[in-house]
Amino acid sequence: MPVNIAETFELLFDKNNNTAYKALQELQKESEKTDCVYAYMDRLGDMLDSNNSYIRTRGLVLLACNARWDIDNKIDEIIDEYLRHITDVKPITARQCIKMLPVIAREKPELRNDICSALQKADISFYDDSMQPLVYKDIQKALKEIQKL
Repeated sequence: MPVNIAETFELLFDKNNNTAYKALQELQKESEKTDCVYAYMDRLGDMLDSNNSYIRTRGLVLLACNARWDIDNKIDEIIDEYLRHITDVKPITARQCIKMLPVIAREKPELRNDICSALQKADISFYDDSMQPLVYKDIQKALKEIQKL
């Protein structure tokens, strides 16, 4: 059954996180095959400012998934804002951001230096002691992946 992109996109904001997560997965799958989600890039960018960390995370993930279709350089325009989420107040959101950066770096080589620089400068000392090593490992892994590109 074909996915209704407009309806599925609206489900990203559903109060029920399971519903919203399923919508995210659907849109990720679609983004691998076609540019049908690319029409929503501006709204995805707006999601980075949400007070809700789940919505921020969904925006970060889908922006990265659509980097390959980014003919209008929309990611280039918001890359600084995107990179601020490397140190998002919520460590889970930060970790998702960091994990998606190699995807952007692969599709947009002109942003690699900015991405690597932001990863290297990231101050993660404000995270709880239990989260710091995880975020640090994510950063190191992302840097390694980007250097292999």
